[in-house]
Amino acid sequence: VWAAGKLVLQGEPAAPYDPALQHAAEKQTFGGRDVPFYGWHYPPLFLLVAAALALLPYGWALLAWMALTLPAYLAVIRTIVPRPETLLIAVAFPAVFVNLGHGQNGFLTAALLGGGLLLLDEQPALSGVLIGLLAYKPQFGLMIPLVLVASGRWRVIASAAATVLCSCALTFALLGEQSWLAFAQSTTYTRTVVIEAGETGWPKIQSLFSAARLWGAGIETAYAAQTALTLVVAASMVWLWRSAAAAELKAAALACACLLTTPYVLDYDLVVLGIAIAFFVRFGLANGFRDYELSILSFAWTAPLFTRAVAGPVGLPPGLMAMLML
Repeated sequence: VWAAGKLVLQGEPAAPYDPALQHAAEKQTFGGRDVPFYGWHYPPLFLLVAAALALLPYGWALLAWMALTLPAYLAVIRTIVPRPETLLIAVAFPAVFVNLGHGQNGFLTAALLGGGLLLLDEQPALSGVLIGLLAYKPQFGLMIPLVLVASGRWRVIASAAATVLCSCALTFALLGEQSWLAFAQSTTYTRTVVIEAGETGWPKIQSLFSAARLWGAGIETAYAAQTALTLVVAASMVWLWRSAAAAELKAAALACACLLTTPYVLDYDLVVLGIAIAFFVRFGLANGFRDYELSILSFAWTAPLFTRAVAGPVGLPPGLMAMLML
C-alpha cells in the first residue's frame, strides 16, 4: 500500500498496476532488498488513501493506518454489542492479529460494513455513504445492492450511488484517466494469475473457488461451484431480507454473504466475520441461544487462528466452513 502511494506522489498513478513497477517500488521501500511481490489490485479510489499514508515514513504510516482503522472496527463492534466485555473479545478475535500482521485493510472493511448496517434505518443517508465507500473493495459488494433493492431501501441506495460517483469523480480529477485505464487493464492479470492460478497461495484464500482448486478441480469447475454457491446465497438473502426476521440476523447473514460470494477472500478479510458474530450475539443475548449456535459461534470466532495452517494439509479452509455454518 505504501509503495503504491509513493508512486502516486511521484506523479505515476498508473504505475501500481504494472507488476514490474510496483515490485520495484516495494524493493526500494526496503533499500533494494529482494522482497516478495505484493500486487496492487484495488480501484484507483484506494490510491488516494495510499498516497496520504505515503506522506509519512513507512513505519509511521503502518502505525497510523492501524491506529486509525482498528479503533473504527472496535467502535462498531462495541456499538453492536454494548457490554463491558465486548472490547476485550473484539480485540482478542484472531482475525485481528492476522490483519495486524499483514498491515491490511480488514478493519476498515469491517467498520464500513458494520457501520452501514447499524445505520440502515435510523440514518439511511449516512449508511449509504459508508456502504458507498466500500467500493474500494468491490468484490465484497455483490450482495449489498441486492438486499437493498429487495428491502426497498431507496434512500440508502441513492446515497451509496452518489458516494461512489463522487469518489470516482474525485479520483479522476486528482489522478487522471490513466489510473482508471491501468486498473481496467490490470484486471486480466488479477483474474488469471492471482485468482485462477492462485499466486497468493490457495490456503490463504477462504473461498469455495479456492477450496475447489485446492482439491484439484479445474478452473471451469471451480467457477461453476462458486457461481452455484453465489446463486444460492443470493436467493437466501432476498428471501431473508424480505421476511420478518430480526434485523440482527439479516445483518449477520449479509456480512457472511459478502465474504462467501467472492472467489477472492483472504484470511485477513475474516475481520468482517466479526461483524456477523457480533450481530448474531446481539440477537442471542436478547432472545436466547440454541446449544449448537454457541458451538458454531465459538468455531467461527477461532477459525481465523488456524485456517491457513489447516487448509493446506486437510484441503478444506476452516474459514470457509465457519462462514457457511454461520
